[in-house]
Amino acid sequence: MPDPELLERITARRAELDEREELLAKELAEVRAERDELAVAERVFERVSEQLADERASAAPTPGQVGGRAVMLIPHRTSDVEETTLPPDYQRILAAVRQAAGPVMARQVGDALGIDVSVRSKLEPLRGKLVRLVDRGRLRKLPDGRFTTRL
Repeated sequence: MPDPELLERITARRAELDEREELLAKELAEVRAERDELAVAERVFERVSEQLADERASAAPTPGQVGGRAVMLIPHRTSDVEETTLPPDYQRILAAVRQAAGPVMARQVGDALGIDVSVRSKLEPLRGKLVRLVDRGRLRKLPDGRFTTRL
C-alpha cells in the first residue's frame, strides 16, 4: 500500500517545481525582452555614430590656397607645426590666454588685446577665433565658457 505521506511530499515538491518553472519562464521572458531592447539600442547607436562621422567629415575645414598649395590657416596642433606659423592675431590671442592668471572669458581676452568688448560685433569674431583655437587643439574650453591653455 502506497505511503500517503510520501505521496503528499511528491505532490508538494511538484507544486514547488511548477512555481519555480513559472518564475524562471517569467524571468527568461524579461531577459529576452531586455536583450531585444539592447539590440535596438545598438543599431540606433551605430546609425547615430555613422551620421556624426559623416557630419564631421563634411564639416571638416577646407584648406586655403597659398602659393598653389593647400594649407590650413589655423592648422591643428601637432609636434611638427610651430605656433609661429599661426597668423599674428591668433598668436596674440594665445599669448593673452597664457598670461592670464587662470581660465578667461572671451571678454577678458578682448580687454587684454585692446578690443572694445562693449561692442558685440567686435567681441563675437574674437570668440570665434578662440573656438577655432579650441577646435585645432591649441586651447581648451571649459564647460562654463572660459578658455585656458592645453595641458
